[in-house]
Amino acid sequence: MSIVKINVLTVPSEQREELERRFASRAGAVESSDGFEWFELLRPVEGTDRYLVYTRWRDEAAFQAWMSGPMKSAHQGGGSGSGRPGGGAGRGPAASDSTVWTFEVVQQAAPKSGAED
Repeated sequence: MSIVKINVLTVPSEQREELERRFASRAGAVESSDGFEWFELLRPVEGTDRYLVYTRWRDEAAFQAWMSGPMKSAHQGGGSGSGRPGGGAGRGPAASDSTVWTFEVVQQAAPKSGAED
């Protein structure tokens, strides 16, 4: 089954807009990667200063290929940066800390076809 990578970014309140702007400027950059399945940038609502960057991949090899290719070049000045520490085309990072969590998908569900809202 698929794997999920969640990049946990600690983002000071004064950097939130910058982080979101950087992600918006790179919209679509990951979607064409082999093995990519899903992306979400989750903004904290209350009680934390951590954003979650949720990506889902066919397998670990697909994620690693993206990390060593398109993502690596984007964070070394080849793109707008995503807020990862050290990333972002000559600008300082929008996040003050970053941790990556890895999960295997063992169950999943989607809305039933024809379900009423």
